[in-house]
Amino acid sequence: MTPFKDTAKFLQESMVNKALNDRTVVYESHVRMFWKSTRYEEKEKMIYSAIQKRDENDKKIDVEIKFNVGDLRRLLDLGDTDEDLTIISERLCKGLWCRMGLEGNVNRNFLKSMFSRPYKFLIHCIIHALSHRKGAYDEPSDYIMNIITCLVLNRPYNIACVV
Repeated sequence: MTPFKDTAKFLQESMVNKALNDRTVVYESHVRMFWKSTRYEEKEKMIYSAIQKRDENDKKIDVEIKFNVGDLRRLLDLGDTDEDLTIISERLCKGLWCRMGLEGNVNRNFLKSMFSRPYKFLIHCIIHALSHRKGAYDEPSDYIMNIITCLVLNRPYNIACVV
C-alpha cells in the first residue's frame, strides 16, 4: 500500500471523517449573513442567529436559529466530549512532529512542506477541512497541529471547542 493509501485509510477511520467527507455546499454569502447577526449567550451556552428567508408568498421573514456545542458535535459526528483535551503539551507535539519527518527547526513557524509526504497530505486534508482560513494553506495554525497530534497519537481531543 502506498503512503497516501495508508493515510487515506487512517483518515476514513478517524474522528474527523465526516468533516473531511461532507459534501454540503456552503456559500460564503450565507456564512457571512449568519455570523453578522450571531450572538453567544454564556448563561445558556447557546449560539443564536437570525437569518432572513422567503416564505411561500415570496415575503421575507426572519428565522431564529439556535444551537450549542452538542449540536455541532452531533452534526459533524466528531466523537469528542467536553472533558477531552483542548491543549496538548508543546513538548509532546514537537516530539511527534520530529517523528513525522519535520525538516528544520521545531521552534519556529513551520510549513506543511517541511514534513514527510504522507504527513504533508494529512496536514493538507485537516487544514482544508477544519481551518477558518481563506488562504495560507501551507502554514498550519497551533490548534490544527494539536488536532493532528491527537489524531496521529489516537488520543481524545475536544475538536468541537476549537472548530
